[in-house]
Amino acid sequence: MTHIYKSDFLNILNERGFIYQGSDLEALDTKLMEGRQSAYIGFDATAKSLHIGNLTGIMMLYWFQQCGHTPITLMGGGTSKVGDPSFKDEQRVLLDDETINNNITTIQDTCFQQFLNYGESKNQAIMVNNNDWLDGLSYLAFLRDYGRYFTVNRMLSFDSVKQRLERESPLSLLEFNYMVMQGYDFLELHRRHGTILQMGGSDQWGNIINGVDLAHKSDKAKVFALTAPLLTTPDGKKMGKTVGGAVWLNSKMLTPYDYYQYWRNVDDSMVGTLLRRFTALPMDEIKKLEVLQGSDINEAKKILAFEATKMCHGETRAQEAQDTAQKTFEQGSVGEDLPSITIEAETLSQGVSFISLLKETGLVTSNGEAKRLIQGGGARVNDSAISALDHTVSNEDLTDKNYIKLSAGKKKHALVKIK
Repeated sequence: MTHIYKSDFLNILNERGFIYQGSDLEALDTKLMEGRQSAYIGFDATAKSLHIGNLTGIMMLYWFQQCGHTPITLMGGGTSKVGDPSFKDEQRVLLDDETINNNITTIQDTCFQQFLNYGESKNQAIMVNNNDWLDGLSYLAFLRDYGRYFTVNRMLSFDSVKQRLERESPLSLLEFNYMVMQGYDFLELHRRHGTILQMGGSDQWGNIINGVDLAHKSDKAKVFALTAPLLTTPDGKKMGKTVGGAVWLNSKMLTPYDYYQYWRNVDDSMVGTLLRRFTALPMDEIKKLEVLQGSDINEAKKILAFEATKMCHGETRAQEAQDTAQKTFEQGSVGEDLPSITIEAETLSQGVSFISLLKETGLVTSNGEAKRLIQGGGARVNDSAISALDHTVSNEDLTDKNYIKLSAGKKKHALVKIK
């Protein structure tokens, strides 16, 4: 490793491509050398799971803990009631307290445990909820004590706000206050835990800097901001979206097999970046893998898929997903981990619409997509192409192992089993 910084943490982040922008990195580097520090990243509580768009932040906290420091996962129980002024034109749907709390509980149980150690250790991870301090704030007292530290001029200059205003899209006062509350989060965490660093994606720079400025102006505290570059696919889209929706970290919302397949099918040009960002493989090994060309890159993609799945779902589930993929794609058989549905034997005996089964198994999301798939020659039953839109699947299609294999193209497969 080429050591640019004194601290292991910043050197690791630099070599793995996590550093986009930072406030006084030299002073942060010095502070990290003084002993154990705490840093945090905020996460939305607007769904029952985080998705791979959150993985960059989780991995930054992972390396922070690996270097002997204390990572803090801040759940936005309070800010989720308001909504982040994102680059989207529409205001977020507001959630009630019960929904938000249920989401937080589920995320705690399913999305962080594999990456961070919350157990008994000197630098155990800490989970906090900003509703603990935001919900009890007195509006007038808050305005008096902290409102004077925020300038509207500067807040209007942030990209997330500027783009909305340039498009003449409505930006409510409710959303505008999100930046104030996020800045206050940093101040509270510094007071409660001595937290010196907030990290996040590059699109969060303005919000994070608000907190750095507030801590300095209010408490004369020296705290820091650090952002990572956002990941986009070669066609410029934000990484982590598929035709079927978000790539969730919760195994109940996306199976480990489907999670594995997402990484297995990434664009060849992104393999090196993703190995650096989302695995804990040694850099020497990554450098050997990322220069592979042609068909050899598939071996690197298998390693990426296995290692990324192992970090999120554990080694056993990663091995199961890898075995299923190998049986399905390399041996021509069927792995046990393939997505499946179960239907009544009597129903199948009467014949079931192929299009409806494609939808029910999740291979397509609509009738129109199913029809296009069939017309394009990509729809198969037991590896035999189907060309008729009105094709029905019946008992006659059952294999000797009592299942029917449906395929959408070469990479998406599912099983129909009978009860």
